[in-house]
Amino acid sequence: MFCAAHRGAPPLCFFRNLLSEFFLLLFQIYIQEEKAMKSYTQVIEELSARKDEKYRQFNERIVNIPTGTSIGVRMPALRTYGRELVRGADFDLGALFEFPDTVYEVRLLKCFAVGYGKMPFGEKVLWIRRAVGIVDGWAVCDLFCSTLKEIKKHRSEFLPELERYVAEGSEFSQRFAYVMLLGCYMEEEYLPAVFSLLRRAQTQYYYTHMGAAWLVAEVLVKFFDAGVSFLQEGVLDAKTENKAIQKACESYRLSDGQKKYLKSLKKR
Repeated sequence: MFCAAHRGAPPLCFFRNLLSEFFLLLFQIYIQEEKAMKSYTQVIEELSARKDEKYRQFNERIVNIPTGTSIGVRMPALRTYGRELVRGADFDLGALFEFPDTVYEVRLLKCFAVGYGKMPFGEKVLWIRRAVGIVDGWAVCDLFCSTLKEIKKHRSEFLPELERYVAEGSEFSQRFAYVMLLGCYMEEEYLPAVFSLLRRAQTQYYYTHMGAAWLVAEVLVKFFDAGVSFLQEGVLDAKTENKAIQKACESYRLSDGQKKYLKSLKKR
C-alpha cells in the first residue's frame, strides 16, 4: 500500500521519517551543546553578574594589579562559583586552562579548579605545575596555596616539588614554595627541609622576601629554639631577618622575654 495519494510522489511516511530524523538531529546538537564546557565568554558573563564595583576598585589596589584587569567578584562568591564549575558534568580542566589569563578572577579560577578537582595525586601535581606558571601576584599565589589542602596528605611526596620551585629561583615560584611550607609543613620533622629551602631564598625579590620572612616568623613562634639557631647562621639578608623578627614579635604566642631576645638579634 502506498503512503501518498499520487503515483510517483514520495510516500508521506518518507517525509514523516525525514522530519523525525531532522528533529532528532537538532535534539542531539542541543544535548551536545548542553554538555559542552562553558565558553570563556559565558564564564565572564556569569562572573560579571556577581561583580561588586566598589570591591573591584578597592581590591585592585590591595592585590596590586592594573586598574580594570579584574571583574570585582568577592572571594567567597568566586570560590562558590569555582566549586560549582568543577562539579559540572561538562567541566574540562584543560579547556579552562586555554582561557586567556588577562582577567584576575580567571587566573584564580584556574588555580581553584586544580585544588577542587578530583583526580589522582600524581596528575594533580602536574596541574599544580601548570597553575604555578600563571601565578603573577601575591594574592593569586596565597589563595592558590590555601586551596591545596590535599597536600597535607602527601607531604613527603610533594616535598621534591617544593624543592623544584625554589630551584627555579623566580619570585613567585619561590613564594609559592614558602607559603606551602608555612601552610602544610609546620611540624618538627620537616624543619631541616624548611631551613634548607630558606637558605636558597632569592630575597632581592620583594614577594620572595616577604614569603621567606613570614615562614621564618612562624618557625620562631612554633619552634623558638630551632628558629633562633637558624637566624644565628646568618644566611638571610638583614631586611628579611629583621622582618621575620618583627612579624614573630607581633605574635601573642611568644613571651615578653622571647620577644626581647629576638629584638636583640636584629641586624643593624
